[in-house]
Amino acid sequence: MTTAREMMTPDVTCIGEKENLAEAARKMADLDVGSLPICGEDNRLKGMITDRDIVVKVVAKDRNPADCTAGELAQGKPVTIGADDDAAEILRTMSEHKVRRLPVIDGHQLVGIVAIADVAKALPDRPVGDLIDAVTS
Repeated sequence: MTTAREMMTPDVTCIGEKENLAEAARKMADLDVGSLPICGEDNRLKGMITDRDIVVKVVAKDRNPADCTAGELAQGKPVTIGADDDAAEILRTMSEHKVRRLPVIDGHQLVGIVAIADVAKALPDRPVGDLIDAVTS
């Protein structure tokens, strides 16, 4: 069965936990992505931030993105997948946690991201349809 390593987008750009959200938004725009992993000074994954997080949790509350750090929005332990985990585990994890993107970890190192679109390209229609139903409900 296909593994996360085979599906993932490698060479992921992080936003540092001490970098501000204006910089996160610029990186997202430059990379044409809607989310970034938040990495600590130790290069370990601290969480994920989305463009929606910036809008809903900062801009809509009249906070200045330049005055908020990415680390402030990193909540709890990030949901991840192992690089050698198979497609069934990816589907289960995305469905259970209702996430559209999973950071891929090899040991303690972030090595990529698996997005719902990556799953859709790699798997037959039925499991992907079930996943989309689970994530969007």
